[in-house]
Amino acid sequence: MKATQLLHNLGQSLWLDNITRDLLNSGTLKRYVDELSVTGLTSNPTIFDHAIKNSHTYDVSIREGLAKGKTGESLFFDLALDDLTRAADLFRPAHDRTNGVDGWASLEVSPLLAHDTASTIAAAKELSARSGRPNLFIKIPGTKEGLPAIEEAIFAGVPINVTLLFSREQYVASAEAYLRGIERRIDAGLNPQVGSVASVFISRWDVAVAEKIPPVLRNRLGIAIAGRTYKSYLELLGNPRSQRAYNAGARPQRLLWASTGTKDPNASDILYVKALASPFTVNTIPEKTLLALADHGEIGPLMAADGGDCEEVLERFAKAGVNVDALAAQLQDEGAKAFVKSWKELLQVIATKSEKLKQAA
Repeated sequence: MKATQLLHNLGQSLWLDNITRDLLNSGTLKRYVDELSVTGLTSNPTIFDHAIKNSHTYDVSIREGLAKGKTGESLFFDLALDDLTRAADLFRPAHDRTNGVDGWASLEVSPLLAHDTASTIAAAKELSARSGRPNLFIKIPGTKEGLPAIEEAIFAGVPINVTLLFSREQYVASAEAYLRGIERRIDAGLNPQVGSVASVFISRWDVAVAEKIPPVLRNRLGIAIAGRTYKSYLELLGNPRSQRAYNAGARPQRLLWASTGTKDPNASDILYVKALASPFTVNTIPEKTLLALADHGEIGPLMAADGGDCEEVLERFAKAGVNVDALAAQLQDEGAKAFVKSWKELLQVIATKSEKLKQAA
């Protein structure tokens, strides 16, 4: 049995961290669903930048958009929604079969709005409505400014993938924003079943400290952060406040492991996937890592519910001079800036392609 199936059987959802029109048109994504237990998909500006830049399959749609007077962000969201609604339809059987727990695709609001609460809320509502799909998450960064937008979007009934979380503290803040939105729906007499995941990024921790720590600690920080966060996740699922919401019909916000591709060429190609095996979570993994995982026949033990040796490992990093709280804030800030950079590059790619297509017409 493939390791992908083993993880699925243990209760972890495998989502692909990629989307291209070629993946859809070639039937490759459907094959991943049928053969590799893939039940969802995430996207971000970097993914779409690479997809549109490296393919001609978007040219017809760009021409059609230009003919309608679309440019820039408006044209991009048309392209993205075309892809993601097709992906959402592909995952719809999993979504229906699990009563909305699984089978999701994700679309990010403009990263330029990361520090603009009001505009983020408006964009989330608009994109969700335009998709016309019940299984499309709108991604909102779990930044300080993003937290009120998350609460408000959940209250409005918009399914949210909280992105750019790096630490236990950032995760807990986003989970509480989600729960506040749900509690407001309960108080207002609204259906409290609004889907959400909280995406905690893992591998970037190890990249950030690789040159600053002794070799014995290499590739251990991200996994330790994950252990600490997983413990808090399970505690939140079981606390009285959450259980009151569940009793009123709410659904738990699931923890999602993001950035789980191995960056160190000397480490296992499924280092993080094996370490993060845990029920009632999601692992969204790059295509290369998914294919590597499929070649493996075993995955090892599940994550320890109590975090295992995470605190001991984190103490060793502290002694090595790593300030985890400061680094978490830095990584979130850098992540937001990286998405803005990719967003601008993406819009430039679309503008350049648009100009070429106009000249060729």
